[in-house]
Amino acid sequence: MDPGNQTSVSEFLLLGFSQDSEHQLMLFGLFLSMFVVTVLGNLLIILAVSSDSHLHMPMYFFLSNLSFVDICFTSTTVPKMLVNIQTQSKSIPYAGCLAQMCFFMVFGGMDTFLLTVMAYDRFVAICYSLHYPVIMNPHRCGLLVLVSWFLSLSYALIQSLLMLRLSFCSNWGIQHFYCELAQVLTLACSDTLINYILLYMVMGLLGFVPFSGIIFSYSRIISSILRIPSTDGKYRAFSTCGSHLSVVLLFYGTGLGVYLSSDASSSSWKGMVASVMYTVVTPMLNPFIYSLRNRDIKKALQRLLERKLYVH
Repeated sequence: MDPGNQTSVSEFLLLGFSQDSEHQLMLFGLFLSMFVVTVLGNLLIILAVSSDSHLHMPMYFFLSNLSFVDICFTSTTVPKMLVNIQTQSKSIPYAGCLAQMCFFMVFGGMDTFLLTVMAYDRFVAICYSLHYPVIMNPHRCGLLVLVSWFLSLSYALIQSLLMLRLSFCSNWGIQHFYCELAQVLTLACSDTLINYILLYMVMGLLGFVPFSGIIFSYSRIISSILRIPSTDGKYRAFSTCGSHLSVVLLFYGTGLGVYLSSDASSSSWKGMVASVMYTVVTPMLNPFIYSLRNRDIKKALQRLLERKLYVH
């Protein structure tokens, strides 16, 4: 690339849904509604878990962390998209774009790790129930969450620092509704080989290793459940992990759809819809899945709402 075509970039242009001027009001209302539902739903899960002593156990500790991460994950992309739709602006500052990419990688990685840790928790609870309190003690639970944060933050910071060394061409248009890393790398005029190597290595690790761990955990769980003699016992055992399995299928199904579907390329309308499923719809549905399929959460939410009504 001719160095003369390189220039100092002060902002990028997000050309995603902001291009569709005919449906601006509808898009704004839709995404604002989903954002509010996501935040309120996940906040209710956090409040229910923290305020109810019956839920002070590893499974719900991890669930409250997942709810917090989902709020942050959605907040990374949706508010800026809403501002751009409302103001008819497409711009995002260079520093803001890097920050958005960094936080997106942190919270996306945390989602993956927490779902894996929750699968491990259900594996221990069902396959090693007698040793469960010893294996999943508070110290180990806290350590698992801290390690997840460390790995997610480390990758995000390394990739962000590598982005700082890149120079960009005069075309600053990102064909997406947020600063998606792979899209931004296509705009760079300097060598991006190291960035792509790190990107695909981490995508492979975050896709293969955690998912393999989840598959292994649930294969052992299902095998153990099938050995339970009573039908009622099988139902109770499966109900303890049914919600998590639903969330895993939703998260990985939509996530893999974004990166593996040839039709859903990130520069197409289908690609953006697939990304909305992964970044907005899945975090919004998680509280509903857990509250509708989990008796303990439903009871805790009822007690929480009753206390609030009684106070007022």
